Amino acid sequence: MAEVKKRKWGRLAALGITLAVLVPLGYLWATSLVPGSYDPADMGYADYGGGPSMDHEHHAEMPGMAGMSGTSVADLTGPKNGIPNVNVTLIARKQKFQLASGETVDGYTVNGTSPGPLIRARVGDLIQVTFVNESVPDGATLHWHGIDVPNGEDGVAGVTQDAVPVGGKHVYRFKAPAAGTYWYHSHQVSADEVKGGLFGPIVIAPATPGEVVATIHTYDGKRTINGRTGTARVEVPAGTTARVRVINSDNAIVRVGLVGTPYKVVAVDGRDVHGPTPVTAAYALAAGGRVDLEAAVPAGGMRLDVGTAAMSLGIGPTDPPKADLPADTVDLLTYGTSAPLGFDPARANRNFEYRIGRAPGFLDGVPGLWWTINGHKFPDVPMFMVAEGDIVKMKISNTSGQAHPMHLHGHHVVVLSRDGVPATGSPWWTDTLEVGNKESYEIAFVADNPGLWMDHCHNLPHASQGLVTHLMYEGITTPYKVGGSSHNKPE
Repeated sequence: MAEVKKRKWGRLAALGITLAVLVPLGYLWATSLVPGSYDPADMGYADYGGGPSMDHEHHAEMPGMAGMSGTSVADLTGPKNGIPNVNVTLIARKQKFQLASGETVDGYTVNGTSPGPLIRARVGDLIQVTFVNESVPDGATLHWHGIDVPNGEDGVAGVTQDAVPVGGKHVYRFKAPAAGTYWYHSHQVSADEVKGGLFGPIVIAPATPGEVVATIHTYDGKRTINGRTGTARVEVPAGTTARVRVINSDNAIVRVGLVGTPYKVVAVDGRDVHGPTPVTAAYALAAGGRVDLEAAVPAGGMRLDVGTAAMSLGIGPTDPPKADLPADTVDLLTYGTSAPLGFDPARANRNFEYRIGRAPGFLDGVPGLWWTINGHKFPDVPMFMVAEGDIVKMKISNTSGQAHPMHLHGHHVVVLSRDGVPATGSPWWTDTLEVGNKESYEIAFVADNPGLWMDHCHNLPHASQGLVTHLMYEGITTPYKVGGSSHNKPE
């Protein structure tokens, strides 16, 4: 009898231990599930950064102020009327296509090519783009990366519009706000569609004789410049001042630079550098970022290197010799000369922290090691709440074990410090900031573009794994849903 009782108590103890493990795991699994359809304005929890919140009893729990009246992102559009200065139609397809260098890729095209066609405009131009989805099965959109468009034109599925289904179209209209180098890409299932080729360059500036646009992208493991593997050459007369506009459409940082002559870094992410000086060092270009390099073409030509001399673009009257980039790197914290910012970060009335980490657990029911923001996994992440006119400071820190190119839609931010060391060079304006592991940056900006804006890692698989949140202006609502009948999936 004693033996029977002993076995009985042993089974009960084992059951108790099992329940003690399974019940918390079941709770964590259940609470990790992401709804099949949800309002992105109501995700997570409101973080006011020490600033005032709206006087509403549910507002702290419901960032999107569900049930309250407000301004819809659908009303925050570009001009409804007026004849566009630039009027293009872009057709997206899922298809096999040939790279410029001849290799076959099974992916996505815009007007039959990847990268898609260059869109060119001047500051103040009214741009109209009719986007047609001919055969992209998951739907698609166009996001104007780095262009601070009105929120309703931002092209984020489930946030500012519905994904365009096969056979559908969507018209974008906005005025070109600032000169610079930018790019467009899908923001629907973006980790797949951008990688597969659904993107292209856009330049807001008149064409110049020495201009070269160089878009970096990796297709099926093959890194390319303008869709071409290996080396190529652009004919530019010696003595011409060449402006090389480099776009990184990949998911990882790339070291780029001109070899064969000193050059200047004249613009970063569509914003001019103040007082640039000649350098020979490489430039570390974040995923999603852009940099404009300038140099007088020497008689023997020069070469844009992208990582190695084996992946490069010759620029000049003759093919220059190959040479690897130097080991040192341009540091924008000290490069150039100081200039007024146009606002005083010391008077910030919103102060946020964006702490990137990693933790084990469940995300939408799937076990793994997931990205966290301020200790929370998606979708229980902070919604950074601001009001129009606020001066915003944010400290972005990273202890996740990997680097992250952080991209805020609709705004450019200025870097104030890195790891506590103040910036002393040209104002470092950026929209895509590489935050290395164990690094921290303090940034600032003026909240001058109302809307609901994504703030995410532009290593796009990281965004699809939960490294995404939003900047939200008080009083803004959205009629769109993530998921739902439109199958919106912005990441």
